[in-house]
Amino acid sequence: METIQVVMDKKLLLAADQAARRTRQNRSALIRDALREHLHRLRIQVREARDREGYLRRPQARKEFLELEGEAAWPAE
Repeated sequence: METIQVVMDKKLLLAADQAARRTRQNRSALIRDALREHLHRLRIQVREARDREGYLRRPQARKEFLELEGEAAWPAE
């Protein structure tokens, strides 16, 4: 692992330390986990944006939905 230096305001540092204690982790582990989660969410956002752009460029035809309508299992109301 590499050692880095991160600058943050005191309020955020206190919140991080409290969260680390609650989760029984050290501060570094908490920050690593938070960063991993954030990066994962960013990857999902990029994929969703790419998919959205693709569907906007080539929208599905109504016929495509109708073919699947009969296969859908809708819950009873």
